[in-house]
Amino acid sequence: MMLSSVIHALLIALAVIVLAPLAVGLYQGLDRKLTAACQGRKGPPLAQPFYDMLKLLTKQRALASPWQSFFATLYLFASITALVLFYLGADLLMIFFISAAGAVCFVISAIAVPSPYGHIGAQRELLQVLAYEPLLFLVIVGFYLVTGSFMLDTIAAYPAPLLLTLPLMAIVLGYVLTIKLRKSPFDISACHHGHQEIVRGVQTEFAGRTLAVTELAHWYEIALVLSILMLFWATSLWGALLLLAAAFVLEIIVDNVCARTSWSFMLINSWITGLTLAVINILWLQVG
Repeated sequence: MMLSSVIHALLIALAVIVLAPLAVGLYQGLDRKLTAACQGRKGPPLAQPFYDMLKLLTKQRALASPWQSFFATLYLFASITALVLFYLGADLLMIFFISAAGAVCFVISAIAVPSPYGHIGAQRELLQVLAYEPLLFLVIVGFYLVTGSFMLDTIAAYPAPLLLTLPLMAIVLGYVLTIKLRKSPFDISACHHGHQEIVRGVQTEFAGRTLAVTELAHWYEIALVLSILMLFWATSLWGALLLLAAAFVLEIIVDNVCARTSWSFMLINSWITGLTLAVINILWLQVG
Protein backbone atom coordinates (compact mmCIF):
# COMPACT_ATOMS: atom_id res chain seq x y z
CA MET A 1 0.00 0.00 0.00
CA MET A 2 2.81 2.38 0.89
CA LEU A 3 4.73 1.50 -2.27
CA SER A 4 1.68 2.07 -4.48
CA SER A 5 1.14 5.50 -2.87
CA VAL A 6 4.76 6.46 -3.52
CA ILE A 7 4.52 5.30 -7.14
CA HIS A 8 1.26 7.22 -7.58
CA ALA A 9 2.86 10.40 -6.17
CA LEU A 10 5.90 9.99 -8.42
CA LEU A 11 3.70 9.56 -11.50
CA ILE A 12 1.77 12.71 -10.62
CA ALA A 13 5.01 14.63 -10.08
CA LEU A 14 6.41 13.42 -13.41
CA ALA A 15 3.20 14.34 -15.24
CA VAL A 16 3.21 17.82 -13.69
CA ILE A 17 6.89 18.42 -14.51
CA VAL A 18 6.38 17.40 -18.15
CA LEU A 19 2.89 18.70 -18.93
CA ALA A 20 2.99 22.08 -17.12
CA PRO A 21 5.63 23.72 -19.38
CA LEU A 22 3.93 22.26 -22.46
CA ALA A 23 0.59 23.78 -21.43
CA VAL A 24 2.08 27.18 -20.50
CA GLY A 25 4.21 27.25 -23.67
CA LEU A 26 1.07 26.75 -25.79
CA TYR A 27 -0.70 29.34 -23.63
CA GLN A 28 2.01 31.89 -24.36
CA GLY A 29 2.16 30.95 -28.04
CA LEU A 30 -1.58 31.54 -28.41
CA ASP A 31 -1.20 34.75 -26.41
CA ARG A 32 1.40 36.04 -28.89
CA LYS A 33 -0.76 35.10 -31.89
CA LEU A 34 -3.86 36.84 -30.56
CA THR A 35 -1.89 39.87 -29.41
CA ALA A 36 -0.36 40.17 -32.88
CA ALA A 37 -3.83 39.89 -34.43
CA CYS A 38 -5.05 42.72 -32.19
CA GLN A 39 -2.17 44.85 -33.47
CA GLY A 40 -2.65 43.96 -37.13
CA ARG A 41 0.40 41.71 -37.35
CA LYS A 42 0.84 38.10 -38.43
CA GLY A 43 2.73 37.17 -35.31
CA PRO A 44 5.09 34.28 -34.55
CA PRO A 45 4.18 30.58 -34.89
CA LEU A 46 2.15 28.99 -32.13
CA ALA A 47 5.18 26.94 -31.08
CA GLN A 48 7.53 29.95 -30.95
CA PRO A 49 8.01 29.81 -27.13
CA PHE A 50 9.31 26.25 -27.50
CA TYR A 51 11.66 27.27 -30.33
CA ASP A 52 13.02 30.08 -28.14
CA MET A 53 13.51 27.70 -25.21
CA LEU A 54 15.35 25.11 -27.34
CA LYS A 55 17.56 27.82 -28.82
CA LEU A 56 18.56 29.02 -25.35
CA LEU A 57 19.26 25.49 -24.16
CA THR A 58 21.62 24.82 -27.08
CA LYS A 59 23.67 27.96 -26.50
CA GLN A 60 26.96 27.92 -24.66
CA ARG A 61 26.68 28.78 -20.98
CA ALA A 62 27.88 32.31 -20.19
CA LEU A 63 27.85 33.46 -16.58
CA ALA A 64 28.51 36.92 -15.23
CA SER A 65 28.65 35.42 -11.72
CA PRO A 66 28.53 31.82 -10.40
CA TRP A 67 25.89 32.89 -7.88
CA GLN A 68 23.65 33.89 -10.78
CA SER A 69 23.33 30.28 -11.94
CA PHE A 70 23.05 28.95 -8.37
CA PHE A 71 20.09 31.14 -7.39
CA ALA A 72 18.45 30.73 -10.81
CA THR A 73 18.53 26.97 -10.27
CA LEU A 74 17.00 27.40 -6.80
CA TYR A 75 14.30 29.52 -8.41
CA LEU A 76 13.49 26.68 -10.83
CA PHE A 77 13.59 24.06 -8.06
CA ALA A 78 11.22 26.08 -5.84
CA SER A 79 8.79 26.69 -8.73
CA ILE A 80 8.67 23.00 -9.65
CA THR A 81 8.33 21.93 -6.00
CA ALA A 82 5.44 24.32 -5.38
CA LEU A 83 3.53 23.13 -8.46
CA VAL A 84 4.13 19.43 -7.75
CA LEU A 85 2.97 19.84 -4.15
CA PHE A 86 -0.14 21.61 -5.43
CA TYR A 87 -1.19 18.59 -7.50
CA LEU A 88 -0.27 16.22 -4.69
CA GLY A 89 -2.90 17.98 -2.56
CA ALA A 90 -0.50 19.54 -0.06
CA ASP A 91 -0.96 22.53 2.22
CA LEU A 92 -1.66 25.63 0.11
CA LEU A 93 -0.03 27.91 2.68
CA MET A 94 3.21 25.91 2.50
CA ILE A 95 3.08 26.08 -1.30
CA PHE A 96 2.70 29.85 -1.05
CA PHE A 97 5.88 30.21 1.03
CA ILE A 98 7.88 27.89 -1.24
CA SER A 99 6.81 29.88 -4.30
CA ALA A 100 7.66 33.16 -2.53
CA ALA A 101 11.13 31.80 -1.66
CA GLY A 102 11.66 30.98 -5.34
CA ALA A 103 10.69 34.52 -6.36
CA VAL A 104 13.23 35.93 -3.89
CA CYS A 105 15.93 33.60 -5.32
CA PHE A 106 15.22 35.05 -8.77
CA VAL A 107 15.73 38.57 -7.43
CA ILE A 108 19.00 37.53 -5.74
CA SER A 109 20.26 35.92 -8.96
CA ALA A 110 19.81 39.24 -10.76
CA ILE A 111 21.46 41.22 -7.96
CA ALA A 112 24.43 38.82 -7.94
CA VAL A 113 25.65 40.33 -11.22
CA PRO A 114 27.65 43.61 -10.99
CA SER A 115 25.48 45.41 -13.52
CA PRO A 116 23.41 48.57 -12.98
CA TYR A 117 20.79 47.31 -15.47
CA GLY A 118 20.49 44.00 -13.63
CA HIS A 119 20.21 45.76 -10.27
CA ILE A 120 17.47 48.10 -11.49
CA GLY A 121 15.59 45.15 -12.95
CA ALA A 122 16.00 43.21 -9.71
CA GLN A 123 14.67 46.14 -7.68
CA ARG A 124 11.62 46.36 -9.94
CA GLU A 125 11.09 42.61 -9.71
CA LEU A 126 11.22 42.85 -5.92
CA LEU A 127 8.60 45.61 -6.04
CA GLN A 128 6.39 43.30 -8.09
CA VAL A 129 6.83 40.56 -5.51
CA LEU A 130 5.81 43.02 -2.80
CA ALA A 131 2.77 43.97 -4.88
CA TYR A 132 1.34 40.51 -5.57
CA GLU A 133 2.42 38.33 -2.62
CA PRO A 134 0.07 39.97 -0.04
CA LEU A 135 -2.80 39.62 -2.52
CA LEU A 136 -2.06 35.95 -3.15
CA PHE A 137 -1.88 35.35 0.60
CA LEU A 138 -5.32 36.92 1.10
CA VAL A 139 -6.78 34.74 -1.66
CA ILE A 140 -5.48 31.68 0.20
CA VAL A 141 -6.95 33.02 3.44
CA GLY A 142 -10.27 33.39 1.62
CA PHE A 143 -10.15 29.72 0.64
CA TYR A 144 -9.55 28.83 4.29
CA LEU A 145 -12.45 30.93 5.56
CA VAL A 146 -14.86 29.17 3.20
CA THR A 147 -13.57 25.58 3.39
CA GLY A 148 -12.01 25.59 6.87
CA SER A 149 -8.71 24.16 5.63
CA PHE A 150 -5.51 25.04 3.79
CA MET A 151 -5.26 21.49 2.40
CA LEU A 152 -5.84 21.38 -1.33
CA ASP A 153 -7.75 18.11 -1.18
CA THR A 154 -10.31 19.73 1.11
CA ILE A 155 -10.50 22.94 -0.91
CA ALA A 156 -10.94 21.08 -4.21
CA ALA A 157 -13.63 18.85 -2.66
CA TYR A 158 -15.80 21.80 -1.54
CA PRO A 159 -19.30 21.04 -2.88
CA ALA A 160 -20.04 24.48 -4.38
CA PRO A 161 -17.97 26.68 -6.75
CA LEU A 162 -15.84 29.01 -4.63
CA LEU A 163 -16.39 31.75 -7.22
CA LEU A 164 -19.91 32.20 -5.82
CA THR A 165 -18.64 33.05 -2.33
CA LEU A 166 -15.29 34.60 -3.31
CA PRO A 167 -16.03 36.66 -6.45
CA LEU A 168 -13.92 39.62 -5.37
CA MET A 169 -11.01 37.30 -4.50
CA ALA A 170 -11.08 36.10 -8.12
CA ILE A 171 -10.56 39.70 -9.23
CA VAL A 172 -7.71 40.03 -6.73
CA LEU A 173 -6.09 36.93 -8.21
CA GLY A 174 -6.45 38.62 -11.59
CA TYR A 175 -4.05 41.31 -10.35
CA VAL A 176 -1.59 38.59 -9.37
CA LEU A 177 -1.92 36.92 -12.78
CA THR A 178 -1.36 40.18 -14.66
CA ILE A 179 1.84 40.86 -12.74
CA LYS A 180 3.02 37.24 -13.06
CA LEU A 181 2.42 37.22 -16.82
CA ARG A 182 4.43 40.47 -17.09
CA LYS A 183 1.62 42.21 -18.92
CA SER A 184 0.70 45.87 -19.17
CA PRO A 185 0.13 47.93 -17.14
CA PHE A 186 2.27 46.04 -14.60
CA ASP A 187 5.20 44.86 -16.76
CA ILE A 188 7.73 47.06 -15.02
CA SER A 189 10.58 44.57 -14.49
CA ALA A 190 10.50 42.68 -17.80
CA CYS A 191 8.37 42.46 -20.90
CA HIS A 192 8.13 40.02 -23.80
CA HIS A 193 7.24 42.79 -26.27
CA GLY A 194 10.33 43.87 -28.23
CA HIS A 195 8.99 47.36 -28.88
CA GLN A 196 8.94 48.07 -25.14
CA GLU A 197 12.35 46.80 -24.10
CA ILE A 198 15.86 47.48 -25.42
CA VAL A 199 17.15 45.43 -22.51
CA ARG A 200 14.82 43.06 -20.68
CA GLY A 201 14.93 44.44 -17.18
CA VAL A 202 15.61 41.80 -14.57
CA GLN A 203 16.79 39.31 -17.23
CA THR A 204 19.24 41.65 -18.96
CA GLU A 205 22.35 39.87 -17.67
CA PHE A 206 20.98 36.34 -18.19
CA ALA A 207 21.99 34.41 -21.30
CA GLY A 208 21.91 30.94 -22.80
CA ARG A 209 21.03 28.07 -20.49
CA THR A 210 20.76 30.27 -17.41
CA LEU A 211 18.15 32.40 -19.16
CA ALA A 212 16.35 29.19 -20.18
CA VAL A 213 16.29 28.10 -16.53
CA THR A 214 14.64 31.36 -15.44
CA GLU A 215 12.13 31.21 -18.30
CA LEU A 216 11.23 27.62 -17.43
CA ALA A 217 10.82 28.55 -13.76
CA HIS A 218 8.56 31.41 -14.83
CA TRP A 219 6.41 28.94 -16.78
CA TYR A 220 5.98 26.79 -13.69
CA GLU A 221 5.04 29.90 -11.71
CA ILE A 222 2.36 30.80 -14.25
CA ALA A 223 1.07 27.22 -14.12
CA LEU A 224 0.74 27.52 -10.33
CA VAL A 225 -1.26 30.77 -10.47
CA LEU A 226 -3.53 29.35 -13.19
CA SER A 227 -4.02 26.22 -11.08
CA ILE A 228 -5.04 28.35 -8.10
CA LEU A 229 -7.49 30.16 -10.38
CA MET A 230 -9.05 26.80 -11.30
CA LEU A 231 -9.85 26.24 -7.61
CA PHE A 232 -12.58 28.88 -7.93
CA TRP A 233 -14.56 26.34 -9.99
CA ALA A 234 -13.10 23.03 -8.86
CA THR A 235 -16.52 21.35 -8.93
CA SER A 236 -16.44 21.09 -12.72
CA LEU A 237 -13.58 20.67 -15.18
CA TRP A 238 -15.49 22.54 -17.85
CA GLY A 239 -16.25 25.34 -15.42
CA ALA A 240 -12.56 25.60 -14.49
CA LEU A 241 -11.55 25.63 -18.17
CA LEU A 242 -14.15 28.30 -18.92
CA LEU A 243 -12.76 30.39 -16.07
CA LEU A 244 -9.24 30.02 -17.50
CA ALA A 245 -10.47 31.02 -20.96
CA ALA A 246 -12.21 34.12 -19.56
CA ALA A 247 -9.06 35.14 -17.66
CA PHE A 248 -6.97 34.56 -20.81
CA VAL A 249 -9.17 36.84 -22.94
CA LEU A 250 -9.32 39.54 -20.27
CA GLU A 251 -5.52 39.50 -19.87
CA ILE A 252 -5.03 40.02 -23.60
CA ILE A 253 -7.55 42.87 -23.67
CA VAL A 254 -5.96 44.61 -20.68
CA ASP A 255 -2.47 44.13 -22.14
CA ASN A 256 -3.47 45.75 -25.43
CA VAL A 257 -5.48 48.69 -24.12
CA CYS A 258 -3.19 49.70 -21.23
CA ALA A 259 0.22 51.33 -21.33
CA ARG A 260 2.97 50.46 -18.89
CA THR A 261 2.66 52.37 -15.67
CA SER A 262 5.22 53.34 -13.04
CA TRP A 263 6.28 51.08 -10.19
CA SER A 264 4.68 53.41 -7.63
CA PHE A 265 1.30 53.26 -9.40
CA MET A 266 1.51 49.47 -9.61
CA LEU A 267 2.30 49.13 -5.92
CA ILE A 268 -0.32 51.62 -4.73
CA ASN A 269 -3.03 50.44 -7.13
CA SER A 270 -2.56 46.74 -6.44
CA TRP A 271 -2.47 47.28 -2.68
CA ILE A 272 -5.36 49.74 -2.44
CA THR A 273 -7.66 48.07 -4.96
CA GLY A 274 -6.63 44.49 -4.27
CA LEU A 275 -6.58 44.76 -0.49
CA THR A 276 -9.90 46.67 -0.48
CA LEU A 277 -11.61 43.99 -2.58
CA ALA A 278 -10.12 41.23 -0.43
CA VAL A 279 -11.21 42.85 2.85
CA ILE A 280 -14.74 43.45 1.51
CA ASN A 281 -15.03 39.80 0.47
CA ILE A 282 -13.73 38.62 3.87
CA LEU A 283 -16.19 40.88 5.72
CA TRP A 284 -18.97 39.62 3.47
CA LEU A 285 -18.10 36.06 4.49
CA GLN A 286 -18.08 36.95 8.18
CA VAL A 287 -21.40 38.79 8.03
CA GLY A 288 -23.02 36.15 5.84
